[in-house]
Amino acid sequence: MNKTTILATIFIVVMAVFPFLVDSTWLTIGITFLVFATVAFSQDIILGRAGVFNMGHAIFFGIGAYTTAILNVHFGFEIIETIPFAIIFPIIIAILLAGPIIHLRGDYLLVATIGFNIIFEQVLKNDVFGLTGGPNGIFGIDVVRIFGYELFSDTAIYYMAFILMILTLIIIRNLDNSRYGRALYYINKDEIAAKSMGINIPYYKLFAFALGAAIAGAAGSIFAVQYSAVSPESFNFMQSVMFFAIVLVGGSASLPGVIIGTFVMFVLPELFTEFKESRYLIFGAAMVLTMVLRPNGVWPATFGNIPKFLRPNKGAK
Repeated sequence: MNKTTILATIFIVVMAVFPFLVDSTWLTIGITFLVFATVAFSQDIILGRAGVFNMGHAIFFGIGAYTTAILNVHFGFEIIETIPFAIIFPIIIAILLAGPIIHLRGDYLLVATIGFNIIFEQVLKNDVFGLTGGPNGIFGIDVVRIFGYELFSDTAIYYMAFILMILTLIIIRNLDNSRYGRALYYINKDEIAAKSMGINIPYYKLFAFALGAAIAGAAGSIFAVQYSAVSPESFNFMQSVMFFAIVLVGGSASLPGVIIGTFVMFVLPELFTEFKESRYLIFGAAMVLTMVLRPNGVWPATFGNIPKFLRPNKGAK
């Protein structure tokens, strides 16, 4: 058992018992940490594995949250019944938005995703469809009910977020060792070479967008339940900047790196409450320092998402 596996096991065990070790304030922080880490993992699928500069990831997070809120508050759906829609709708939007721009590279695609995020925020604020509640958002989201039992406590919501994060980690590890993971790796490293190998680049990039959007949507659903409300400010462009920064600061294509990045970008400002209003200053400073001191992130991926059979054989002569 290597050091990474040991540290991962310790982290999972600590997070599993976390609700029994802290007060209600830190339990709320723990829930949001798990939700944000999950969204950051989904961003890492797009940015770290497919190599696509996506600065609009809060769109999919917001669609998941608003889907749960709208279906529950306006149409009377149970929270559990809204979750499939909170996953499917972000996938559809991801394909519709990314399809026309997926051929763009680097900063061009980055600017396009920024534009989409700004449009999304304005749609929410202006209540274009008469369902989003405008600037005030939607309040009064119900509790989760399973087989007639109400899961209304923060501890129950915490474990929902914890299970989703674990499922996300399993999905990513399986992805890394699959045909899709190999294709994304080649595309990330050299698109020209990948194309010469017959890899359908737009298809696999769209796949990464769709998978990342699905996971972010599920996390958004839990986020909506946690706060019993949603509002446009929670899914604005700066929220996308945070998810982007988490991946870069922690380490692209690095699962431990994303955890560290989430801690640096979200938990640290909570520890130093007097600096909470300067969170975006912290984002910028952390990104600059990381690029200068640790260009590959605090915990860079040694092999990124290289499949096991492509990794160097240390025993070979």
